[in-house]
Amino acid sequence: MRPLARIHADALRSVGHEVRLVTSDQHPESGPARDDEWVLDPRPKQASTYRPFWRVQREVRAYAPDVVVAELVRDPRWLALATGAPRIDVVHDDRPHDAGEQLPRWERTLFDRWRSRADLTIFFSEFVADQVDRPLRALVPLSSDVADADVPGLVDAAGRRDFVLSGRLNGYKNIPVALEAWRLHRDGPHFRGDELVLIGDGELPDDLPPGVRWQRGPFRYADQLDTLARAKASLVHYRRATQSGVQVLAMQLGVMPIVSPEGALPELQPLGGPVVDVDDVRSLAGVIDALADPEHAARQGRAAREAYLRRHSRPHVAQALSAAVGLAVSSRRG
Repeated sequence: MRPLARIHADALRSVGHEVRLVTSDQHPESGPARDDEWVLDPRPKQASTYRPFWRVQREVRAYAPDVVVAELVRDPRWLALATGAPRIDVVHDDRPHDAGEQLPRWERTLFDRWRSRADLTIFFSEFVADQVDRPLRALVPLSSDVADADVPGLVDAAGRRDFVLSGRLNGYKNIPVALEAWRLHRDGPHFRGDELVLIGDGELPDDLPPGVRWQRGPFRYADQLDTLARAKASLVHYRRATQSGVQVLAMQLGVMPIVSPEGALPELQPLGGPVVDVDDVRSLAGVIDALADPEHAARQGRAAREAYLRRHSRPHVAQALSAAVGLAVSSRRG
């Protein structure tokens, strides 16, 4: 989550907070450490990781934060970095998407208890907040992993082409249904010569339908933003979901997401944006048929960008995060 943590740190700075980030190199977008980052290797079984941890622990204590924000901590040593200050826990999902996200029992036992004792919990959707029992909570707009300043201009109808499905291409992404809907679209009268572009790593069948192009492997947003921004739509038609940064990224880029009714996807969808039942192949193909028209895709893309600016852009994220920090401090004092 390092790119998103950077987005949140920069948002807090924009409204006057001083922020330091303790993070790791586990994300493809990590890159070189910024001046505001302490980078650790979160593998406690590796003896070589202890000396850097002790150094950062001393620096964190000297920094003496007023508030600690914890997000997806899995190294037990990092619990010591909370320093006794008011603590905010960030919850992304109410449950694992699949078996690959299921944590060992000892981790759930240790970290669930620690997270539940936070002074405040941040959620990114009403859906997830309703599933998790926490006494004091704050709702923050979900941001994409891309800074607003890095977003290319809105693509007009003449530049629109292809449909995209991106991220971790695992079972919960409902890819077989997407591929069957693509077959129907491509064999029908509304096909405009587009491709369905799959971007990311995962396990997919070798016999992908005609017109499907798989750009396999981890990717950097800087290398894919143009492909994503000129798409006619982004398929976020997941079989199991809480909320989706892919959905918000599409809106940020001016591309209409096509979502399922799962989790918070309808909650975050632009008003009037397509919501299609998980197994409804024909309706999904029909939505793809409509968005194959580049004029329609461009209009829907503008609506998606406007929804992003109204709800998810940095000023809204910064205001909500800052209010959460203030609430955590006041709750501890109370």
